[in-house]
Amino acid sequence: MTLHDWIDELCDALEIDAEVDEALILDLARDAAHAVARPAAPVTTFLVGYAAGMRGGDVEDVELLAGRAEALAEKWGGEEVSADDFRAEDLVGTE
Repeated sequence: MTLHDWIDELCDALEIDAEVDEALILDLARDAAHAVARPAAPVTTFLVGYAAGMRGGDVEDVELLAGRAEALAEKWGGEEVSADDFRAEDLVGTE
């Protein structure tokens, strides 16, 4: 059984039809684990998925929000992060 097989089976069990970019999610989890803390990996990927779902859940939403989370993780080690680091139209609920 492969990771892709697992994802297909999990989607079936959860009764969802989802496009999953495994590499993107794994990269995000790695970056959060290394730059923030190991437990940040599953929490970060969950929150990105949740936020993407609130926006409609398409692939572009996941990519956009994963990019924002990765940028935040990269800055977590020392740089200040502010709302100015992100465009207002990228925020959930502002359209």
